[in-house]
Amino acid sequence: MTEVTTKIKKPRGKVRLLEGKCIACGARCQGSCPVDGIEMNAAGEPEILLAKCIGCLKCVKACPGGALEIFYSPEELEILAALDGQKDLAEEDADPEEKARRALVAQYRGIWVFVEQTDGEAARVSWELLGKGAELATKLGVELCAVVLGDRVEHLCQEAMYYGAHKVYLVDQPVLLHYRTYPYLDALCHLIEKYRPEVVLMGATGLGRDLAGAVATRVGTGLTADCTGLDIDENRNLMQTRPAFGGNIMATIMCDRFRPQMATVRAHVMTLPERRPIASGSIVHETLPINEALVFTKVLEVIRENRGNQVDIAGAEFIVSGGRGMMSKENFGILQELADELGGVVAASRSAVDAGWMPAERQVGQTGKTVRPKIYLACGISGAIQHLVGMQDSDLVIAINRDPQAPIFEVAGYGIVGDLFKVVPAITSYLRELKGVR
Repeated sequence: MTEVTTKIKKPRGKVRLLEGKCIACGARCQGSCPVDGIEMNAAGEPEILLAKCIGCLKCVKACPGGALEIFYSPEELEILAALDGQKDLAEEDADPEEKARRALVAQYRGIWVFVEQTDGEAARVSWELLGKGAELATKLGVELCAVVLGDRVEHLCQEAMYYGAHKVYLVDQPVLLHYRTYPYLDALCHLIEKYRPEVVLMGATGLGRDLAGAVATRVGTGLTADCTGLDIDENRNLMQTRPAFGGNIMATIMCDRFRPQMATVRAHVMTLPERRPIASGSIVHETLPINEALVFTKVLEVIRENRGNQVDIAGAEFIVSGGRGMMSKENFGILQELADELGGVVAASRSAVDAGWMPAERQVGQTGKTVRPKIYLACGISGAIQHLVGMQDSDLVIAINRDPQAPIFEVAGYGIVGDLFKVVPAITSYLRELKGVR
């Protein structure tokens, strides 16, 4: 007689929406579903078609607001409980490659944020990453650490603690006075190999992009650039969300077989944490035998860029932005008038920049700048995902468009369906009247 055993299949569950969590991000969950199991309602929120849902978690991972979760029926919960009882036995028979992965992951602990600095002044993105790093560290139950490299930059260690760092690794040497790839690469790789962090976060600046790629190559790990979202899964993997395929979808990328996990994030993508007036932590001083004579790149002179009348839209609190619907360069004058009344700046979508109506430094979006103003007024912008990833975290989005079906309305707090050449001057005129009354 032959005994037949049936392997119990682990339930996958179904997806449900958490009340009040949806941020109407533009149907990322719907776009990620492989079985067309999600429909969007008039409010821009997902409606799950349970008959189609296969519990693949793709929509859960794609959601930037954490508004979706997996739930199980009572019968499925009983099966899960039975499977948990067999977990220890299953681990003994685990695949050798999986055992090696678990052993590697166990050797790395901690969240690190690289503090980028120039002449002793830290880049804002570093403090923003410390805010996000604190969330990730809490989920993992580990320390949040900062890394400071430079010459006479110990004051940044205390500043990093004000923004949430529990420990700061400091390499303070004259050879690190000006950024050059190889000295910084040697210093950061030395720290990583000695202390083994599981996550390393860096700003997606010119310096950060250069250094992050070099470090990832040398230590033999993965790197996800220009992330717009970061989270942790049940296996301690860093879930790194970023635009993919030309910005047409939002992809969640994980580096589950290598450590550390590395990601770069643009400025203004993450929220700047509150600077605590009192903070304490420890500083770990490290010294490296880096010989200046062996560094082939020499800094002869530092020439500061003269920006003249250029405007940094990334730090503006009020932005009036125009797209293809502006029709011509001259029409941006009405946006400038409105921006002047608001005390803000004028920005543009890629289509307007490509048409030559606005300079490249005013572009918002995936290939432009990421902004987080108090008010973002989108005029004649359809709302392609490439543009949305650059402004969707604004405190308030107001959209003006003649097309009631324009995707921009899905992320807008207020929408005006109408002719922007009538609406914008009317708003400007009303603001002037209010100022006159005051």
